[in-house]
Amino acid sequence: MLTSPRLMEYVTAEPFRPFRINMASGQSFEIRHPEMILVGKSLVRVYQAAGEVPGQPPLWHDASFLLMESVEPLESPAAGRR
Repeated sequence: MLTSPRLMEYVTAEPFRPFRINMASGQSFEIRHPEMILVGKSLVRVYQAAGEVPGQPPLWHDASFLLMESVEPLESPAAGRR
């Protein structure tokens, strides 16, 4: 189980690095900007922009810390790939 302080380390990192939250259900949330997530004591609210799912308007998802399995940095494209 993740905790609010642990997740806040990712959200407030300088410079910010995109990350993914993996849920026990198999669902995951990609956080590409710190304004895409609101962190509370027992849950987070994650913004999903329009266009991520075709035909779906922007939405907010609530996710409980109890159901979070892990948080991991998102891969960034390698600089100078040939």
